[in-house]
Amino acid sequence: MKKVAVILAGCGVYDGSEINEAVLTLLHIAKNGASYQCFAPDIAQHHTINHLTGEEATDNRNVLVEAARIARGEVKAITELDVTQFDALIVPGGFGAAKNLSDFAIKGPQASINADVLHACKAFANTNKAAGYMCIAPNLIPFIYQQAHLTIGNDSDTANALNTLGAQHVTCAVDDIVVDQQYKLVTTPAYMLAQSILDADAGIAKLVSEVLALS
Repeated sequence: MKKVAVILAGCGVYDGSEINEAVLTLLHIAKNGASYQCFAPDIAQHHTINHLTGEEATDNRNVLVEAARIARGEVKAITELDVTQFDALIVPGGFGAAKNLSDFAIKGPQASINADVLHACKAFANTNKAAGYMCIAPNLIPFIYQQAHLTIGNDSDTANALNTLGAQHVTCAVDDIVVDQQYKLVTTPAYMLAQSILDADAGIAKLVSEVLALS
């Protein structure tokens, strides 16, 4: 049975992992006959957003603790991720992927990536293991791979920022994927374009299937 490491960025589209994307990822891993283990950095999240009003809240939250909400408590600190125990990596989106895993949402082309996240993701790249990134999570890719082909859909400002960081953005429909065969790297727009959970599911299903096929 293939085993997939899944990196989460908290819980909630505006300040953590996009919950539908995360759950669909775990579902499709299981439906493809593979298993998974969730990980997240044990750090304070950038900020907390009231998902009912969209306003910033005053409470401080921890990314690992919040990720445990999605993983039903079955989540480990990213520093515990041992690449030798896994066949592939998948990173769902949500603004946490660009606020907690990196600061791309704040700094754009001047962004940096969390050191522990970089170490974990690079371990898969350096061992030529398959990886999938969805929604805004491909913002991490330029720090991990050189001149990788990727997609976040069709938003020109975001695409240009990623190209400035060293990526090669490819416009992609919501239900499709972009595969960089050299790196065994798969990306899909998910909720960067999705108008419904069915839209998101179509691309995520393809991404998970392709990542497992490449692993």
